[in-house]
Amino acid sequence: MEIIKIDSYNDIEQQEDSVLVLGYFDGLHRGHKELFNQAREIAQKMQLKIVVLTFPESPQLAFARFEPDLLNHINYPEKRYRKFAEYGVDCLYLTDFTSSFAKISSDDFIKNYIQALKAKAVVMGFDYKFSHNKTNSDYLKRHFTGQVITVPEVQYDGKKISSTRVRQLINQGDMTQVNRLLGYEFSTRGLVVHGDARGRTIGFPTANLAPLDRTYLPADGVYVADVIVGRKRYRSMTSIGKNITFGGTELRLEANIFDFDDDIYGETIEIFWLNKIRDMIKFNGVNDLVEQLKSDKEIAINWENHSQVL
Repeated sequence: MEIIKIDSYNDIEQQEDSVLVLGYFDGLHRGHKELFNQAREIAQKMQLKIVVLTFPESPQLAFARFEPDLLNHINYPEKRYRKFAEYGVDCLYLTDFTSSFAKISSDDFIKNYIQALKAKAVVMGFDYKFSHNKTNSDYLKRHFTGQVITVPEVQYDGKKISSTRVRQLINQGDMTQVNRLLGYEFSTRGLVVHGDARGRTIGFPTANLAPLDRTYLPADGVYVADVIVGRKRYRSMTSIGKNITFGGTELRLEANIFDFDDDIYGETIEIFWLNKIRDMIKFNGVNDLVEQLKSDKEIAINWENHSQVL
């Protein structure tokens, strides 16, 4: 897959006819996947390349009062790009959603972007809007000579699958539901750094992690998680919270990796969040904590994936 960063339509140099998929695609969840399923069918029938025009950051940054959460993502960039490639995208165009981009008229967007990308067909979600007129697919069908496919709402458990819903579930720590909506396992990356080394003294050594990316983190708690170290995948119990038993005040992300005892300081590891075991609890002492960790480890070791991840 080719990734092309453009500042404006003047930078577009698309050579081959395409089926163009439009959207922001932060989560690349099962609803989004349906757009790419349809794009692949069209591409095969019409011998077209699959092209995406999207944004590296949320369009909300151009409209809403700034909050730090607006800079967070469900997937870190490299994983997002891998999912695009997995879904069959040949060429990914990235452009910043700026005030000037937001002011583009519907007709200019069709002329300067859709036609410049040599689109013979356009695939978009039922709720996708473009241009400052907030135009939908009905307008495009009337003013674009190619095929327009509007993908209807995709639901799970009777409700729309959306990035907003995924983010809410991450904030609640419901990783089983998160992974069902995504259709794959939610993950974050961290750099292994030195911590208090307290876990080693009680028989549960942990890799202390400094989060690397502007991605959402699950709610405080202890989780079943798989960890990629190098190219190998290990089961772990991973905690996120403030170590309140020991009076901690800073957020800590720590992974107790099973059947692993190498020093990996300075390495980047990826955590696949599978299921929440419990909330963070303040224990009366170390003995109570150790007994709980033994129980947590048993749960993590024996956990099996029945989450219907597709």
